Amino acid sequence: MSSVYLLTLRQLSGRWRLLVMSVLALMPVVLTESLVLFPSSVSVEEFELIVLNTMLAGSISPLVVLAIATVAFGNEVEDRTLANLTLAPIPRWQIVIPKLFATISVAMPFIAISALVTTHVAFNADATATLAVTVSIVAGLAMYASVFVFLGLATNQAIGVGLLYIVLWEGFFTTYVSGVRVFSIRAYSLALMHGLDERRFADTDNLGFGVAIGVSAVVFVGFVLLTIRRLRRMDVP
Repeated sequence: MSSVYLLTLRQLSGRWRLLVMSVLALMPVVLTESLVLFPSSVSVEEFELIVLNTMLAGSISPLVVLAIATVAFGNEVEDRTLANLTLAPIPRWQIVIPKLFATISVAMPFIAISALVTTHVAFNADATATLAVTVSIVAGLAMYASVFVFLGLATNQAIGVGLLYIVLWEGFFTTYVSGVRVFSIRAYSLALMHGLDERRFADTDNLGFGVAIGVSAVVFVGFVLLTIRRLRRMDVP
């Protein structure tokens, strides 16, 4: 498993990809620094909606993960080199798990540091709020990773499908159609954030904390199992 993990790390750590991720991760920090210069202009609720909800959890985190996760299997499917892995006498889960963890390993430092610094600046080094936001964003990142790794194995148009999912589902429908939020990774991440710091992020519109933990685990494990099943059943060229 370690050889698959290290190989995937090298595949995902291209210079331009890392540069794009750095720029995306820096955007919430820059915006928050700008907002702090005008402390009376934005409330906690508005900051959560603009920076944490729409920007960090709803746009930047899934975009960063999409750019990495779809390549974990996508390049090998496109180059027809996936057979080199599947012909090895190892269970399929020992291919999927290292690739998923490599995806998370590459994306997590950028998103976690962005969330940590953004919240640290916005809430004057409030440790509870900083921890709540960082943990919830990382949990959302892990869920996005499991979904997009599966997508990269399931279709050659993973980037396009992933962008449609981010823009239409996570960006539009879950914002304006409240009933579908129970099927939104962004909603699960925000519910975790509210549950971890109810004092700072008190809001009854989110899912319950226990429900959010359970559903998040189901999404993550469910898509891992789907990816393993897909790898077992697909015709590898």
